[in-house]
Amino acid sequence: MCSNMSIRRNQTSKLRRMIMNNNNVISVLLTGIGGQGILLASDLLTMVAMEEGYDVKKSEVHGMSQRGGSVESAVRFGKKVYSPILAPGMADFLLSFEKLEALRTLDYLNDNGLIVVNDYKFDPLPVAAGLAEYPGDIIDRIKKYAKKVFVVDGMSVALRAGSMKVMNVVLIGAISKFLPFKNDAWLKVIKKRVPEKYVELNIKAFKLGSELV
Repeated sequence: MCSNMSIRRNQTSKLRRMIMNNNNVISVLLTGIGGQGILLASDLLTMVAMEEGYDVKKSEVHGMSQRGGSVESAVRFGKKVYSPILAPGMADFLLSFEKLEALRTLDYLNDNGLIVVNDYKFDPLPVAAGLAEYPGDIIDRIKKYAKKVFVVDGMSVALRAGSMKVMNVVLIGAISKFLPFKNDAWLKVIKKRVPEKYVELNIKAFKLGSELV
């Protein structure tokens, strides 16, 4: 896997220069599977960055999300962001809602990048069909590759908050501790973006998530 990552990074070196990535731009890659609320999570991240006065660009890759396929969303923010495109080696943060998806997208992380990974397993179609095995050493492999890895049990915390459906907000709460946004800005955005009857539940999930790291 490492050799393939090196090849992909070399192939995208020119693209990274074209995108004008610099120290003033922070890039976050959210990844997981369809149905986990990744797009809502990326909306919250985008909105809070705008609330805090940053220029923001967002891109999404849905894939076969309705069938449990991979879903990715890249959010880039800074004083001026020229492109939403995120190439391998560019992500400062990787927020993965499913641990195999974290392993699959590791090459997008830069050398000093940080990972928050949900210790959650979802069998992709080849595994469910008995054609492949789900790796049993995913977290160990991630920790060998990345310097800063935080593993969280998003599902159990979501259930503590009151519903498994807020696991995405739990994970946003976890990564919020590493991002340059005020806590009040997060709460303001949650109130704006989430239907009123679910605001209290989502705020609870966010606060519990922020206590995980």
